[in-house]
Amino acid sequence: MSPEMLTLFMFGGLLVGLFMGHPLAFVLGGVAVLGAWLGPGASTLGILINNIYGNAMDNYVLVAIPLFILMARFLNDSGVTEKMFDTMRLLLANLRGGLALTVVIVSVLLAATTGIVGASIAVMGMIALVPMLKYSYNKHLSTGVIMASGCLGILIPPSIMLILMASYSPVSVGELFAGALVPGVLLGVMYALYVLIICYLKPSYGPPVPAEERAETSAGELLGMLAKYVLPPMTLILGVLGSLFTGIATATEASAIGVAIAFVLFLIFGDRSLATCYRTLIEASKTTTMVMLVLVGATAFTGVFSIGGGMEVISEVVMAMPGGTTGALILMFFLVFILGMFLDWTGIVLLSFPIMLPIVEQMGVDVLWFVVMVAVVLQTSFLTPPFGYALFYLKGVAPEGIEIVDLYRAVIPFCALIVLACVLMAVFPSLITGLPALLVGH
Repeated sequence: MSPEMLTLFMFGGLLVGLFMGHPLAFVLGGVAVLGAWLGPGASTLGILINNIYGNAMDNYVLVAIPLFILMARFLNDSGVTEKMFDTMRLLLANLRGGLALTVVIVSVLLAATTGIVGASIAVMGMIALVPMLKYSYNKHLSTGVIMASGCLGILIPPSIMLILMASYSPVSVGELFAGALVPGVLLGVMYALYVLIICYLKPSYGPPVPAEERAETSAGELLGMLAKYVLPPMTLILGVLGSLFTGIATATEASAIGVAIAFVLFLIFGDRSLATCYRTLIEASKTTTMVMLVLVGATAFTGVFSIGGGMEVISEVVMAMPGGTTGALILMFFLVFILGMFLDWTGIVLLSFPIMLPIVEQMGVDVLWFVVMVAVVLQTSFLTPPFGYALFYLKGVAPEGIEIVDLYRAVIPFCALIVLACVLMAVFPSLITGLPALLVGH
């Protein structure tokens, strides 16, 4: 089979397998085996086994993934999130759109402590959506801000997506964490400004909390709640990112520090029962297994694709784009956006990086800037139909009256904000490269 036909067969088989409802990991692995038989030959399978062991199983950086997942589960099961949300809700009660703004702030804090999108959206959906609808918030604003803010978990460090990206690129985890921090916070600020502006222009979208409810909590009590429920998660953020950025610890060691702090918070705020701890470990294991299985399948897929000549086919198509480097970059970002409609971030990173990064280096583009740009574009992978995972996470916990069509409409302005952020980072690349240059000398 020619490289061109192999390219069509493998990506066509990938789409067919996904539309049939099969798990991504097994679709990738199955298409890889069929592609090896039809393309470069069965002898390729031995090479794939070596690639899987060398790139996935024997990679020290990837040890941080299960540790950060465990950290996220401990914090999520501690129950501190609900208390933190209630504290911020009372703090911003006088503002129009204060509840929606609280969702953004708490989601940014969760992104910097948990990094698991499904958990963040499910938790915020359960504790924030009903109060927002109770206070007559616009349902599209309410659901949209929960989904978009919840997706920041894969962008704001520490993020398992950034760790996986670092393991497949020449950029270190520290540089990538530093490069993604400003874009992640920038997106959070843009979401907050959108909430404030839309609620100022249309007051009915986000009325303030009633005065009698605000009066139930004194200023002293509110300060006590801030110290008790907001500062502890901040220590987790400072412990992980601080140890990493100051050079005290590597990413793997920082993840272990994060697990230790999260476990202490679990003991303080959680129910401390063995049953809850056991459930936390099981859920963390399930998530880790899912990520690793996709990693194995994608390594096999890209290995066959590369040996069969598919990389050269894609490279020729990209390099032939009108507009030179700019046109090629736009095409690659557009392909990542389209893939996001059908795959989750794990599959997209593992499929696209072995193909795109050699092209990017050949064009002389800053790899750090490109990787972070892809990470920002991948925010949309959770929001865009038909397979936007955030849509289904929230639909699963949403009350009656919230239909899937409402969720499709709700994400439109936030996808537009993500595109605007990408334009800003293309025009001002120092938004990505500035902090790494300051901290780690990129």
